[in-house]
Amino acid sequence: MTIYRARAFDTPDDPFAGGELRSGDDVGLVVVDGVIVARGEFADVYPDYAEHAVVDLRDGVLIPGLVDTHVHFPQVRAIGALGMPLLEWLDKCALPEECRLASPDYARAVAAEFCNGLVSAGTTTALVFGSHFASAVDALFTEAARLGLRVTSGLVVSDRSLPDDLLTTPQRAYDDAIDLAGRWHGVGRNRYAVTPRFSLSASEPILDACSAVLEATPGAMFTSHVNENRAEVEVVAGLFPDCTDYVDTYDRHGLLKAGAVLAHNVHPTDPELAVLADRGTAVAHCPSSNSALGSGLFPLRRHLGAGVPVALGSDVGAGTGFSVFKEGLQAYFMQRLLDTDGHPLTPTQLLYLATRAGALALGLGDQVGDLSVGKQFDALCLRPPGGTALNVGLRHTTHAEEALGKIFALAGDADVADVWIGGWQLVSGGFVRPALN
Repeated sequence: MTIYRARAFDTPDDPFAGGELRSGDDVGLVVVDGVIVARGEFADVYPDYAEHAVVDLRDGVLIPGLVDTHVHFPQVRAIGALGMPLLEWLDKCALPEECRLASPDYARAVAAEFCNGLVSAGTTTALVFGSHFASAVDALFTEAARLGLRVTSGLVVSDRSLPDDLLTTPQRAYDDAIDLAGRWHGVGRNRYAVTPRFSLSASEPILDACSAVLEATPGAMFTSHVNENRAEVEVVAGLFPDCTDYVDTYDRHGLLKAGAVLAHNVHPTDPELAVLADRGTAVAHCPSSNSALGSGLFPLRRHLGAGVPVALGSDVGAGTGFSVFKEGLQAYFMQRLLDTDGHPLTPTQLLYLATRAGALALGLGDQVGDLSVGKQFDALCLRPPGGTALNVGLRHTTHAEEALGKIFALAGDADVADVWIGGWQLVSGGFVRPALN
């Protein structure tokens, strides 16, 4: 048993529906076997547990572990290639790098870099777009398990429009996915996600195979891309002339439901939003990627108005790094630039999008996403180095919302001092260590 004493912020109630920031300057959190069993003002909590160790974190800010709902495992070495739209960037940067993961040794090295990048940024839970190679997906799950990360991922499948090394057949896509899910789904904190790359590279038979895997794997998720770039949308329309729109390419195969997450959705139609809302499918908003590739400005107001769940994703390769704080700030900027389709964001809403909303999108809302009693102690402590802008800002704030705004405006990896997953301290003093087995 450990008692954590902290300045703590979280958002257990949806601030887009009237919920408020929950905050306290001297909060006591009692953690037993990785689970929060009591919470309150430290002075009220401590007397019942006075014989147990207290970890004082009041020199920083404690928040829930960050949740990334769309991040590409093979693309960590492709970050920072600017100046190209989506399809050109895929051909020149992302896909050549993804072909290299055919080498198991290369894949293991990338998996280590990728998982280290996640946890160093304070991300404790992620929906990870995997690899086209089963051996590389094995490497990812192995490294995630070694560190104790909460990772949902799977084999990426395509049968057209990509380099030959990245293509498969419907039967092989099914067989490899079933094999991977059998080894990893529900093992520790790993879960399986059925993952066609996107309808541009996935034919009807591949999507049928994906549906069969989803049916055969109870509790598995579904994830892919949709409506990211106008040129991509036009190509998909030509490839699926019998479908009403891009969303329908997935929906007619029974792939959209609660437990499905589609990335981007920058250019949705109103009928598409209605379908997503009806199915309970969430959208991963990846604002840095959308800006870097010139894909467009995400219509958050339309998503919220239609009842479509939205959370944040870093995308990584086409984005600018693993930091979900940076994604929150970029989302804030983009929504300020939109007129009728934009939704000006508050710091409290940014924290919700970065934590609780992501947990709900991934079907983990009963386990993580806030610091409530009964939840796993997945958390990070921000402790910016002395003299930095964030350090100065946090020392001179007058209320919690102001402090949270400074965190999203200024925080980066160097400010993430401590990270816990299920009560195990995975990052201490900024250094990553493996999970205790």
